[in-house]
Amino acid sequence: MFHSMEELEKKMTECGYLIDHQVATVVYLAIRLQKPLLVEGPAGVGKTELGKVLARTTNSRLIRLQCYEGLDEAKSLYEWNYQKQLLYLHVKQNQSKAWHEAKDDIFTPEFLLRRPLLEALESTKPVVLLIDEVDKSDEEFESFLLEILSDYQITIPELGTIKAKQIPIVVLTSNNFRDFGDALKRRCIHLYLDHPKFERELEIINLKVPGISQALAQQAVLFVQAIRKQGLKKSPSMAETIDWARALLTLGVSEINTEIVQSTLSILLKYQSDIDKLLPRVSSFLSED
Repeated sequence: MFHSMEELEKKMTECGYLIDHQVATVVYLAIRLQKPLLVEGPAGVGKTELGKVLARTTNSRLIRLQCYEGLDEAKSLYEWNYQKQLLYLHVKQNQSKAWHEAKDDIFTPEFLLRRPLLEALESTKPVVLLIDEVDKSDEEFESFLLEILSDYQITIPELGTIKAKQIPIVVLTSNNFRDFGDALKRRCIHLYLDHPKFERELEIINLKVPGISQALAQQAVLFVQAIRKQGLKKSPSMAETIDWARALLTLGVSEINTEIVQSTLSILLKYQSDIDKLLPRVSSFLSED
């Protein structure tokens, strides 16, 4: 594990994930204090990638739970393997075993179908548990998470309480689709990731798009940062900036002009209404650069 914030920053940089000192401090404290890390911010700023990189830098297994509306215990924690239980009961019935004897045998770990949360708790090896887009789940699931986030344990009625064999690194991400209750926030260390500033975004482009010229990278970042201020339905994320820079490099572009932007704007913007809003003003953004 990390012995200092500097070591954390260095290892994450080696994995291609650049973070500043403030972010490194929060991540480092969450790991050392064994507290879940709740990472909020706009889509595409690197929240999910943070969990993935933590798994690589700590040589841990990544267990990811993708959240959605209606997610429940059966899909996130466990469910009983009913077919296997029925087959077992059928076999025991043929062996003339009494019902009260057989039913005691079917609610054992052998018949559990383990889902991501239970897998993380039962793992004997280091784990990073990534609970992704938890804001898309409902309030009932949020309440269900509280026992895991506070005590790293879960209660299964038929088996009792299962405690983590070793404390996982837990990263929860949110795109601010909805607000969380105080109980969940109280159990976590909070981190907000925003779109990077010019210098950092330029540094990321240079890292992620090998071969791009400094002049083209600067032009691309200046343009993206300018259009993020235009009140779009969905501003370009860091991931989309990288995709756009790669597209420009693939096309052999040496300098961004109005024609190039008009031809490739759909890589940056995912809604036609945003494209229609910006197309007539492309030249003004380029002149601002």
